[in-house]
Amino acid sequence: MDCLVNLYSQRMAALAGRVENVEAVIRVALPPELHFVQNWVRENFSEYWVSELTVAMAHQPPGCLIATVDGQLVGFACYDATARGFFGPTGVAESQRGKNIGLALFYHTLAAMKAHGYAYAIIGSAGPVEFYVKAVGAVPIKADKEDIYQGLLRVRPKPEAGA
Repeated sequence: MDCLVNLYSQRMAALAGRVENVEAVIRVALPPELHFVQNWVRENFSEYWVSELTVAMAHQPPGCLIATVDGQLVGFACYDATARGFFGPTGVAESQRGKNIGLALFYHTLAAMKAHGYAYAIIGSAGPVEFYVKAVGAVPIKADKEDIYQGLLRVRPKPEAGA
């Protein structure tokens, strides 16, 4: 299910207050870091997300924000990867979850989208819909599996030998 976020909602200001003391540095990823972020996303998430990250990083300025703790990459969030106005993919290292780093990445990415002229953001195939609803009042968009990802080529398991 997709979700819609109003970037001019008062909920954005409330979200900013919730993440101001997060103990991670959130910043735009630099192009020379692309290979490093790609490898990290590949190891922690999926090759699909590496593809989206690569597209987001090709924009000027890059459409990827990263979170670091003590100089170590612990999370990322992208926008304008699969389609213009789309937030995601985003992920945080398992060891850093529960520290509001994902929430901070979400806020700062939405703020970057607003700064680039977007009034709304779409979260495509939003996994934790309730997280986004609670965080910023995202509105679920029902589409009966008719979303941008329909027909996506997927890796299929290799058949077993002799089968």
